[in-house]
Formats: sequence, structure tokens, C-alpha cells
Amino acid sequence: MLEKILASTLCGIIRILTGVRAIWRGTQPEARARVYYANHRSHGDFILIWAILPAEIRAATRPVAGADYWLRGRLRRYLIEHVFRGVLIDRHVKRGDDPIGTMLGPLAAGESLIVFPEGTRNQGDGVLPFKSGIHHLAEKCSGIEFVPVWIENLGRALPKGGMMIVPLLCTVTVGAPLRLEPGERRADFLARCREALLALEPAE
Repeated sequence: MLEKILASTLCGIIRILTGVRAIWRGTQPEARARVYYANHRSHGDFILIWAILPAEIRAATRPVAGADYWLRGRLRRYLIEHVFRGVLIDRHVKRGDDPIGTMLGPLAAGESLIVFPEGTRNQGDGVLPFKSGIHHLAEKCSGIEFVPVWIENLGRALPKGGMMIVPLLCTVTVGAPLRLEPGERRADFLARCREALLALEPAE
């Protein structure tokens, strides 16, 4: 119960500080297993996606996060393990590790994931080339929807190395879902997902 209260409180604080506005294009929040994939500018990106979801859907939506960052210090560990219920991945994959297998469990249980297919925070404009993990996940999860999410301004509202949020209006634009087509090649799927995400970027 405490963790649920903390999650709701944190989302409320984020909504107030960022004035986040959600734009749903071609889809709406649904209580089903999905993979939300987004551009990546800040360690707080997933919280903004969390904040725009209805409470009952948010409770079944888990961020995929880097263990090396989130397991540093008691507070981070508590937040990611008990409040955000993150799916922790070692970004320095070793022989025997199975990050895709780690993500399959929540999806099989009907929960959604938030992933960042660039693999690292992008400090520039646009979107970095996607890593292959999102395709491996799609291959293992036939029929799962992959939903593009463009986060605008959070990289400036929560700059790298900063401790305080700079008040800026943030927008989260959610696009139409995609699925891996039968026989679709990895390069084609990654390109299609990336193009769908870039299409949500607001015009200057």
C-alpha cells in the first residue's frame, strides 16, 4: 500500500512540475500487455510515461531499466524495485545472461513494459539507431503491440547531471501500435518502429 501511495504521489509531483500533456494518436490506454517504446533523454523518461497512464494501467506497466544505474544507493534501489517495479537489465551483457527472457515474464503475466530501444540516453537531436533487442522481443511475443511514444522537453527539464527539474512544459505523444509482420526482416522492423517514433516528433 505504501508503494502505491508513493507511486501516485510521485506521478502527481511530476505532472505539476512538468505540466505534462498527453496526446494519443491512433490508440488509447488499454489494460492489456503492450510494449511502449520511447526516445531516451533522461533517467526520468519512464516516469513521464507512467504519469500519463490511468492508475490501474500504470500499476501493470513496468519500466525496463539499467541495473548499473538504479541499484546504486538505497533510495534508487528501493524506488526501482518496490515503487516502479522495474525490470532490471545488466547493460553489460555477459555470457549466460538472457535480458529478453527477463522481459518475457511480465508480458506473459499480462503486464506492459516501457523500453528505450536506442539503448542509451541521446544527448543530441532526433533518434539514435535502434538496438536489436526490440526485434528479439517481438519475435518471442507474437501478437504483442509495440506502441511508439515521443517525449518532448524532458531532456531539458531534467538535464544530465542535474538534481532539480527545470520548469518546462513537457508533451508525451503516443502513436498507433505496430506488430511484427510474418516474415518481416529485423532491419525492416527496426526501421519501421524508428520511423513511427520519429513521425511523432513535434514540428519546430
